[in-house]
Amino acid sequence: MAASLSFVMGIIGNVISILVFASPMKTFIGIVKKKSTENYKGIPYVTTLLSTSLWTFYGILKPGGLLVATVNAAGVLFQLSYVTLFITFAPKQKKVTTMKMVGLFNVVFYGSVIGATLLVMHGSLRLTFVGIICAALTIGMYASPLAAMVPNGIGFVLGLAQLILYGIYKNKSKSTKSTEMMEEEGSAHLVEMGMNGGDDHQKNRSIIKGLSLPKPTLDRQYSVKNILRSLSYGPYDFHSTGPLDENDEVEDGKF
Repeated sequence: MAASLSFVMGIIGNVISILVFASPMKTFIGIVKKKSTENYKGIPYVTTLLSTSLWTFYGILKPGGLLVATVNAAGVLFQLSYVTLFITFAPKQKKVTTMKMVGLFNVVFYGSVIGATLLVMHGSLRLTFVGIICAALTIGMYASPLAAMVPNGIGFVLGLAQLILYGIYKNKSKSTKSTEMMEEEGSAHLVEMGMNGGDDHQKNRSIIKGLSLPKPTLDRQYSVKNILRSLSYGPYDFHSTGPLDENDEVEDGKF
């Protein structure tokens, strides 16, 4: 009963696996119609071809591994057709790159695994060695999208750290800026006071200078000559308000 259940689950698993292998068919139908691989890359199909080839070899080595061998053999046929179509319709540079990857992974590496397993190892060690390689390759294929996710995760953490630091030091930077502005305003006020003080000092010097100007002496204001001249004027001679001049000449008979 357990053996029958295991066989049924194996069949279901194989059907699902074949559907997965057949899923890129729509993509390659478009490539054939357009006769161009556009922005598609060939490495996923090359690595899947290697994986299915290794699992097929594992199924052959494993006793009772018929289901593993058959489903992965179907996968080899699918992936081999995809790689062939990709190389056919790819641009020259992609074509050369894809062919190099096929030679490296599906010829050199795959051939090395088969050679090391059959020539160097014996018994159950063969199955263990091939099984570890198959498992590691499968895990690597499914984990490959993390190569794009990890940098984004690191960027998220660093960005979050920047936001936290900004929130911590935001208020401190504002207070420092306010202190600097107050110091600048105080310095400007002192400079202005100094300038105003200089003006006031200049004004005070002008006032003191004005007060210190020499005043006309009493002798000059009330000289004898001017007094005598004023006494010689008649009653009608005072209409003129002009100042007395020392240099005026004395008329005949008058001072």
